[in-house]
Amino acid sequence: MRQVMKMAVAATVASLALAACGSSSTGTPAATGGSTGGAASGIKVGMAYDVGGRGDQSFNDAAAAGLDKAAKELGVTSKEASATTGEAESAREERLQQLIDAGYTNIVAVGFAYAKSVGKVAKANPNVKFAIVDDASPDSTGANIENITFAEHEGSFLVGAAAALKSKSGHIGFIGGVEVDLIKKFAAGYMAGAKAVNPAIVIDVKYLTQPPDFSGFGSVDKGKAAAEGMYQAGADVIYQAAGGSGGGVFTAAKAAGKMAIGVDSDQAKTAAADVRDVIITSMLKKVDVGVYDFIKSVKDGAFKAGVKVFDLKSGGVDYSTTGGKVDDIKAKLDGYKADIISGKVVVPSK
Repeated sequence: MRQVMKMAVAATVASLALAACGSSSTGTPAATGGSTGGAASGIKVGMAYDVGGRGDQSFNDAAAAGLDKAAKELGVTSKEASATTGEAESAREERLQQLIDAGYTNIVAVGFAYAKSVGKVAKANPNVKFAIVDDASPDSTGANIENITFAEHEGSFLVGAAAALKSKSGHIGFIGGVEVDLIKKFAAGYMAGAKAVNPAIVIDVKYLTQPPDFSGFGSVDKGKAAAEGMYQAGADVIYQAAGGSGGGVFTAAKAAGKMAIGVDSDQAKTAAADVRDVIITSMLKKVDVGVYDFIKSVKDGAFKAGVKVFDLKSGGVDYSTTGGKVDDIKAKLDGYKADIISGKVVVPSK
């Protein structure tokens, strides 16, 4: 079967040689791959997205932006594949190996769910360079793996402060896609920021699914239902760290005449046009910067394995101002930002 799969991948690569970079929701590189110009650079990058893939308007799209920049500025060739909801660990391993077998020997795995797969496949392919976004566990460390991590709690502190400053009810919410340590890190920073503004503020917290069910990152319906419940209970601002499910939160905010906060990308630019006006700010997690830096380090011969942290000080996280809805509180938010960078304020990550 492995030989048949290799033959299928090789045939697909040939047929896609003139195609534009793109992806779909299916789980194999053969179905989702594309290539960009610039074969002269000799750098071939395989991108394995998490559930939702390119087009989720959030986390995966931020990674895609880094790949697109590398294609444009560094002339790399790329191939993309996406995870599917509920897939087995073996499917992630096979996806990574298929990219390698197709000749894409610099691999970016988008999301902590790839941790074990990256660790296993990297050991089996010591000459391939890997980057994994959002994981630095023992499962995904190795001599040929770069761990791209972020200080999500610091950026979340800023939008938590924004939520408290904008709330008229003194009641806000947080919706996480899946209850894992990474998403709880977003919640911890958000709650700390809100309480720094208003120690008595009420904060509702809900996670859409529990691991190993990761559908909470890709269910608009689950996001919408959770947000409707919070708004009905009195919250007037909700911060979502739920990937593709966040679209449902925005829809609920629009229907309720309430406010929402985006995540990862500047979602006042990327969300559906009819809901952008409810997004007062987004916690920017610059996955695009991490992905681009990895690819550039490979091209420059400067790849270095190990953990790389993108924090507030380095510009790895921030808050957005698109739409002008936080212009009136920007000075206060920037004050908190300066205090975090200087070390005057230490943001909890748990």
